[in-house]
Amino acid sequence: MMDTTLIQKYNVPGPRYTSYPSVPYWDEAGFSISQWIPGLRQSFKESNLQEGISLYIHLPFCESLCTFCACNKRITRQHSVEEPYIEALLKEWDMYRHIFREKPVIREIHLGGGTPTFFSPTHLKKLLDGILSGCTVHPEREFSFEGHPNNTEREHLQTLYNTGFRRVSFGVQDYNEKVQKAIHRIQPFENVKKVTETALETGYESVSHDLVFGLPFQTLEDVRKNIALTLELKPGRIAFYSYAHVPWVKGVGQRGFDEHDLPPGELKLEFYTTAKALLEEAGYIEIGMDHFSLPSDRLYQAVRSKKIHRNFMGYTSSATQVMIGLGVSAISDSWYAFAQNEKTVEAYYEKINNGGLAIMKGHILTAEDLKIRRHILNLMCFLETGWMPEDRFPGIMERLKALEDDRLVTITENKIIVTPKGRSFLRNICMAFDLRLIAKAPSTRLFSMTV
Repeated sequence: MMDTTLIQKYNVPGPRYTSYPSVPYWDEAGFSISQWIPGLRQSFKESNLQEGISLYIHLPFCESLCTFCACNKRITRQHSVEEPYIEALLKEWDMYRHIFREKPVIREIHLGGGTPTFFSPTHLKKLLDGILSGCTVHPEREFSFEGHPNNTEREHLQTLYNTGFRRVSFGVQDYNEKVQKAIHRIQPFENVKKVTETALETGYESVSHDLVFGLPFQTLEDVRKNIALTLELKPGRIAFYSYAHVPWVKGVGQRGFDEHDLPPGELKLEFYTTAKALLEEAGYIEIGMDHFSLPSDRLYQAVRSKKIHRNFMGYTSSATQVMIGLGVSAISDSWYAFAQNEKTVEAYYEKINNGGLAIMKGHILTAEDLKIRRHILNLMCFLETGWMPEDRFPGIMERLKALEDDRLVTITENKIIVTPKGRSFLRNICMAFDLRLIAKAPSTRLFSMTV
C-alpha cells in the first residue's frame, strides 16, 4: 500500500510534460513568426533526410460533448464543415512545404481531435492524398489515428489502411454505464469489441485502447472490470490516463458533474496500482508514464532500442526533430522553438485564407531550456537521465535530494534514476527540473493534479 503521506505531499498541480517549457510558461513576448520560420527551416535541413518529420493533424469536430474531455473541439452535427476545413489544412501544409524548400520525408502522421472519424472516409482520403502528394514516405513510417468506437466504420479503417495507416487508438474511458452517463460517453463493450476486431481483420498492426481512471463515480471494482474486459480483446498497447480535471480551462464542458463525485488522490493511486498489477500479470510492460505495451508492440520495441520519444502527440515509437501541427490549436515543434495555431475555427480560417500561417503564439527555447528539456524528456521516456556538473542549476540538487529522501529517485555522480516507487510521481520528479515553474509559481490553478 502506498504511504498516504507521500500522496498528500506530492499530489499537487503539475504539467504532464509533453513539452518543456509547458505552454503556460512560454515567453510569448520573445516569439515572432519571423523568428520561427528560419529556425524551423534550419531544423528541417538538419533532420529531414535522416529521420524525417512528423505531422500532427487536429480534426476538432465532434457530434456530442464528452464532459471529461479537455481537448480543443467544436460540437456540431453539420458535416458540411468537413470540406472547408480540409481545404484550409491543405493550404496550411502548402505554406510549410514552401518554407521547407525541399521534399519532406514523412515519418509520422497522427490524426487527433476532436473526433477524426467524424470525417467521412472520402474526405479523409482527400486530406491524406493532398498531404502526401509530392512527399517521400519514410520506410519506417508510423501513421496512426484516434477512432471513436461508436462511429469508426470498416470503410474508415480500410481507407486509412490503404493510405499507410497501421495503428489506431480507440477511446474507451470506462465501461460502467453510470460513469459513461456522467461523462456523456455512452459506448457498450460490444462496440469496442467489434471495431477492435475489424481493425485487426483489416490488417492494423497495433491497436491501442485508452482508459481513464479517476472519473466521476468510478470505483475500484469498475477499474478491475475495465481491465478484465480490455484483456479479453488484448490490444497491443494500453494508455491508462489519470483524469485531468481542469474545468477552469475548459469551462462548462468539465462541469457535467460535481467535484465531490471524483475519487480522492489516495483512491486514484489505488486504481492505478491495481490496474498495473493486473496488466503486468497479463504480460504488459509499463512504458514511461500512463502507458502499457505488449512486447510485440512497436512502443515496447522503441523503448528497447532507445528510440521512444514524447511530444504533443504523447509517446511515439520514433524520434523526429521536427513536428508540424496542422489545424486549429495544433502545436508545432522544431526542437528549438514551439508555435501554436489559433484556437478557434474562425480565427484559424481567417489567417489561412489571408495567406499566412495560423500561428497565434510560441516560444523560442533558450540554451537553459534546451538542457532542461533534454533531462525531462529522458526522465519521461527512459526513467533516468545523465547528470553532469554543468547541469546543476540552482535549487535542482536540493529538490532532487528531497525526492531521494522519499526514495523516489536514486542519485549517482552522473545519473538520476527513477525508482519503482517513484514511477507514480514521475511528474513531480520532472517538476524538480522545471526552472520556469519554480521561478514563477502560479497564483491560480494551471494544471491537473499529479496523482
